[in-house]
Amino acid sequence: MLELRPNCECCDRDLPPESADARICTFECTFCADCVEGVLKDVCPNCGGGFTPRPIRPAGRLAKYPPSTKRIIRQGCVAA
Repeated sequence: MLELRPNCECCDRDLPPESADARICTFECTFCADCVEGVLKDVCPNCGGGFTPRPIRPAGRLAKYPPSTKRIIRQGCVAA
């Protein structure tokens, strides 16, 4: 089950479960589309992998499978 992390690990932008701007790597590192394209150049700084759009969990499933509330910030990541 995906964690659906609540924020971009680079710029701390909110990324709610329904956000089409969320990008994840195979380890679920989560960043916004702007940071992936402009700052990270499509390479995850944590694992070295690429990114894909994060799937959107159907609203009817959020109560049973809630998104994570733990915010993760990558030290040293500076958004453009």
